[in-house]
Amino acid sequence: MVKLIKSEEFNEIIKNGVVFVDFFAKWCGPCKMISPIIDEISNELEDVTFVKVDVDESNDVASMFNIMSIPTLLIFKDGKLKGKNVGFMSKGEIISFINQNR
Repeated sequence: MVKLIKSEEFNEIIKNGVVFVDFFAKWCGPCKMISPIIDEISNELEDVTFVKVDVDESNDVASMFNIMSIPTLLIFKDGKLKGKNVGFMSKGEIISFINQNR
């Protein structure tokens, strides 16, 4: 399951394990297209934490990571940024992205 988080929770959530972060906005078409794919993957990969950050509500976190376009997908391992991808990705591409950055 993908959890929507706010700025206050961000640092605490990314500090342990592998965390997949989807930066999105409610008005973003590609974000709406990728969301069900990420939900599906989150149910398949139990060893990865999946979260979403709304760039309109948490623009301080988006600025911290230079998010200029959405969707932007980040992967953290034990608090360190391991990978970044901008734009829509297929299910297979997302799984490969996660596996390359674990």
